[in-house]
Amino acid sequence: MPTRHTDPLTLEVVELIGTVVARYHDEYEEAAAAHALTGAQARVLGLLALEPTPMRKIAEKLKCEPSNVTGIIDRLESRGLVERRPDPADRRVKVAAPTDEGRDTARRLRESLHFAREPLGELTETERTLLRDLLKRMLGTTA
Repeated sequence: MPTRHTDPLTLEVVELIGTVVARYHDEYEEAAAAHALTGAQARVLGLLALEPTPMRKIAEKLKCEPSNVTGIIDRLESRGLVERRPDPADRRVKVAAPTDEGRDTARRLRESLHFAREPLGELTETERTLLRDLLKRMLGTTA
C-alpha cells in the first residue's frame, strides 16, 4: 500500500502544481521582458507597489542576499521606477518605494499576466476561496 505522500493522487497533485508554477513563471518572465525588466526586477517592483519596503525585508521575501536586492533597486532607480527614502518609523533605515511611473509599470505588468487570472476567473467565488484557503494551509499561513 503506498504511503500518504507517494500515493497516485498526491503525485498527480504535485505534478499539477509544478506545471502551474512553471507556466506562471514563464508568463511572468515574458511579461517582465515586455516591460524591459528581468523577472527579479519585476518581482521587486510588484512587492514595492504594495507598500514601500526596507531592502532587507525584500531580500527575506525573495529569499536572496541583500546585496542582490541592492543591485536590483539600483537598476530600477536608474530607470526612474523606484526611489529610496528614509523609513518614517526609523529614519536610519532606507525603504525602497515605487515612483508614479513604477506603480504604473507594476500595474501594467500585473494586468498582462493572463495565465493565472483567466482560469481562476472560470472558478466560482466559493471555489476560489477554497483554493486560496487550501494553498494558505499548505504554506502554513492562516486561512
